[in-house]
Amino acid sequence: MDIKREDILHLANLSEFTLSDTEAESLGKDLQGIIKYISQLDELDTSKVEPTYQVFEMENIWRDDEIKVQDATREQLLALTREEKDNQIKVPKVL
Repeated sequence: MDIKREDILHLANLSEFTLSDTEAESLGKDLQGIIKYISQLDELDTSKVEPTYQVFEMENIWRDDEIKVQDATREQLLALTREEKDNQIKVPKVL
């Protein structure tokens, strides 16, 4: 795959980068080397390798929701707050 100078300048423009001619040329060479290195993977025979979707054997572990009986009453809990209004805990306004 050949990377054109226009492609590099287009990507730089999308990324809002300003590249000098020297930087664009250097980046083109670097990208070309990266693509060449990665393309070595195309030479591997993976026909007998199962696709890996998950590295670890993981699964969701679900549990039933349990409502635990509380010993405290609403009034006892509201008594622990700094401020309450209309039977609710009053907290500072968050914007």
